[in-house]
This record gives sequence, C-alpha cells and structure tokens, in this order.
Amino acid sequence: MYNMKLFDFANIIRSESSAIEFLCKQSRMMDRNIACPSCKSKRYYIMRKGYARCKRCMADYDPFVNAQFGKVRINYDKWLSLIKLFDLGISARRASKETGTSYPAALKAFDAIRYSIVHELAKKDKILKGEIEADESYFGGKRKGMRGRGAKNKTIVFGIMERNGKVSISIVKDVSAESLINETVKKVRRGSIVYTDKWKSYDSLMFCGYKHLSIGHKYKFKRGKVYINGIEGFWSFAKERLAKHHGISPGKFLFYIKEQGWRYNHREKDLFMLLVKYMLGDAN
Repeated sequence: MYNMKLFDFANIIRSESSAIEFLCKQSRMMDRNIACPSCKSKRYYIMRKGYARCKRCMADYDPFVNAQFGKVRINYDKWLSLIKLFDLGISARRASKETGTSYPAALKAFDAIRYSIVHELAKKDKILKGEIEADESYFGGKRKGMRGRGAKNKTIVFGIMERNGKVSISIVKDVSAESLINETVKKVRRGSIVYTDKWKSYDSLMFCGYKHLSIGHKYKFKRGKVYINGIEGFWSFAKERLAKHHGISPGKFLFYIKEQGWRYNHREKDLFMLLVKYMLGDAN
C-alpha cells in the first residue's frame, strides 16, 4: 500500500488553497462531483481564501460544507494536519498545540473523524466465516474488587476475529449466553468453527450451527489449532492505545473502541488517505 511521503504531505498543506485542491482531486477520484449550490455548475476554480468560485455565476462557496469536514469550521490545511496527527495516534490536546488550533476545535475534529470511521464500518460490516476466535474483555478505570468476568462498573466488549483476518467488536450488556450468542449469530456464518475459552455461555454455540472448540486457560493457552491468541492479541493492542487517553467518557467509548478495531484491521494501509475519503463523505 502506498504511504504518502513527508515532502508530499508538506506540499499539500502549504496553504489552504493547496489543501482544497488536494481534496477536490480526491473527491473527483471518488466520483463525488463538486457543484455550485446556486446554479449547480460543476466548473469552478479555487480562491486563495479557501473557497471555490463558480465559473458560471461567480458565486463563492465552501465545496465541502456538506461533507464530514463541515462539522468543524477550521481551515482545510489545518483539517488535513489534524487528520495526519490522528493517523499517527497523537492526542487531541497535543494536536491542538501542533496545529495552533484551539483544544475544543481539535477535540471536535477528532470526534468527527471517529464518527466517520464508525459510519463507514456500519456500511461495510461483513459476515465472518471459516475459523473464528471469540472472547470478551473488560475496559474501564482501575477499581478495587473482583477482576475479569465478575468485575463491576466496567464496559464489556465482545470480540470476534477471523483467523488471519479481521476483527469485529461490539459492546454487550453482560456475558450471558443470550448476549454472546446473539452477537455471534449476527456476525458469523453458520458452519464456521468457533474457538473460545471455557466460559459456559459459549456452550450453546453447538446448537446454533457452529462447530465449537474451547480451551481452558487455567491449564494451557494452546492445544493444536485450539487457541484464542489472535483475539487476545487484539485486546492488548487496543488497551495499550486507549491507555494514553487517561479516561474516556461512557458516551464516547463506542467510537474509541471501534477506532481501535479499524486501526487493527487496516494496520498495513495508509490510514491518512482512508480517513480523507471518509471525511469527504456526506455528513448525516
């Protein structure tokens, strides 16, 4: 996968007009035509102040006001800088300082980026098949008391991973058979092999059209092809990256954990270019 060179990126953000020209080019490549809101003409040129000017009626307009970009009113060169810093895993607070953007604006921009990721995932949520690993994990601040499946006041995240493939994650209310089996049935093709640990809620998988194999971590972590090391590796991946946020509000946690699944699934790709395409999508 092509990754943009630093020199190329610096050239794109040298001014707001160069940033808009880059976004217009990407929009055309996506078959998303930019049109004048007044006369609907698709012929325009870029103004220095960051607007497009219609060649027919000479009206000035923001070409991306109806895209995800329109959720935060900042210059497009700064928008692209924030997307790049988000790609690199930089916090919104540090990104605000790096770009000279106010912290509330940078945070709102990062929220918009995470929303665009979740929106895109919802459109492309595919059924997993073949050999599947399933497991749950608990997220939240450090608290005294029982850990693991008896822990209280924590967010329970259920993960399903296709062996050597992608991970799909969702938040569940509990680890009952009803909750875990319902999520599995929605996301995994019947006839697949599902590997889990020995948690009793998974026992019903065999009655739902799956071949179910489990391993008891009390004794070993792998028995031939029976293991869930892949999904457990994702939990480590996600928790390491979420720890830097020093606490996430419950209302935003879904967006943060979905972001980690997206990062994991696209770890070999150019995240910046993917995010630009997402942000060019319609805001809704």
